[in-house]
Amino acid sequence: MSRMLGIRGATTADANTREAILDATEELLRAIVEANALEEEAVGAVFFTATADLNAAFPAAAARIRLGWERTALLDAEEIDVPGAAQSVIRVLLLVNTDKSKDDLSHVYLKGAANLRARSVNDR
Repeated sequence: MSRMLGIRGATTADANTREAILDATEELLRAIVEANALEEEAVGAVFFTATADLNAAFPAAAARIRLGWERTALLDAEEIDVPGAAQSVIRVLLLVNTDKSKDDLSHVYLKGAANLRARSVNDR
């Protein structure tokens, strides 16, 4: 029976430029798609957040422009600016329809965000 589950991920952008933000977001989304064998049809919605220092582009634009996700609901928001928290971070939450269990999903943390979660696709 298919149900909706969440897949998390995060990465860092190399600079506050449109290209750097879109490149980092595209790399993250492609890694999540590959790790979980996803197709756009299974994705119900994607929520993106970026730290306040990343304001040169909307991360969701990478899904729309670079992956061609024209039929998926996408939403951007600014991450809570917690003192001392990592900067230049892009986070994503994909809500997907799947027959997999939560234990079978791969959450992906890349580059400077790899230390945000102990168990990432890089550790498998």
